[in-house]
Amino acid sequence: MKAFVTGGSGFIGQRVVQKLVARGDTVHALARSEASANLLRQLGATVFMGDITDTASMRPAMQGCDLVFHIAAWYKVGASDWPQAEAINVGGTRRVLRLAHELGIPKIVYTSTVAVFGDTQGQLVDEAYYKEGPFLTEYDRTKWLAHYKVALPLIEKGAPIVIVMPGAVFGPGDTSVVAQMMRMFYRGMPLLPGGDLTLTYAHVDDIAVGHLLAADKGKVGESYILTGPAIPLNEMMDFWAHLIGRKPPSVRLAGRPLRKFAPVMGAVGSVLPLPELFSEEAVGSLGASYMARSDKARTELGWTTRPLQTGLLETFDWIARTEQANAPAQQERKWAGYALLAAAGLFLLWYLGRRKR
Repeated sequence: MKAFVTGGSGFIGQRVVQKLVARGDTVHALARSEASANLLRQLGATVFMGDITDTASMRPAMQGCDLVFHIAAWYKVGASDWPQAEAINVGGTRRVLRLAHELGIPKIVYTSTVAVFGDTQGQLVDEAYYKEGPFLTEYDRTKWLAHYKVALPLIEKGAPIVIVMPGAVFGPGDTSVVAQMMRMFYRGMPLLPGGDLTLTYAHVDDIAVGHLLAADKGKVGESYILTGPAIPLNEMMDFWAHLIGRKPPSVRLAGRPLRKFAPVMGAVGSVLPLPELFSEEAVGSLGASYMARSDKARTELGWTTRPLQTGLLETFDWIARTEQANAPAQQERKWAGYALLAAAGLFLLWYLGRRKR
């Protein structure tokens, strides 16, 4: 089988490419840079230089393929390049899926996200859930548009699309907000703002397997949520502390009352390069729940996940190996200092707010 993959050099995409190559498939992978191209060649893919926002650049690579995986996306929180989100997540998705349909590709797997449901307000939802915002981040908003205004209308026109919807994905090599939280915990966090933030966690390799199962067994037109257990951040950090013998944060603040300070963090972020965890968008998302269940994927696709403990220990081992031996480098010290300053600022704002009442 010949598969075309976008986002193949990304966190999830690398694992999908590896698993396709391992089972004997020919992989045509799209790359925007020479660094990505070199990585993809090492994984065993045939590389085509191009961009999902340029239809013509994808046509030679996609022509004659049996399967398309559209994984590429803009996935950030509070980033300064947020205007690119719609062009990549919406416009790029439209070009990939339309071209695949035009070329008669027999099966198309599109990587959406449970973030299209927005804040589920404590509900553990399934694929039938639907909400049109409000959206807490630009990522949520643009992925919602790609899912409901691009992918689903094309399915109605006959495009053989299967949608997969991961939750919070973790594992070695991660650079997302989840990895940032794990690194900050590893370094020692005295204060946790927003411990009531609830996410569903699954290891990246299990998510990649879910993509292949969706390609092999998924029904055209259907969506499959790929998530592990839903866990509040307070509980998750206690679990991390138990796993690796580190002290959990001693001061913890509920997230929703802190949301009103999001504009303040935005103003600070315009002067200091704060970590994404303390950006205006991130603070505005505190206390949210992105909770969904994967019963359908487990029943129809036979998808399974490894024990949470196993995946987390592997990830913390990777974090330990990639941290500097004793003292962090100058840039890392600066990053940690900004994070601590931001956390202290949130605590001060929260405390002053309580005093006024």
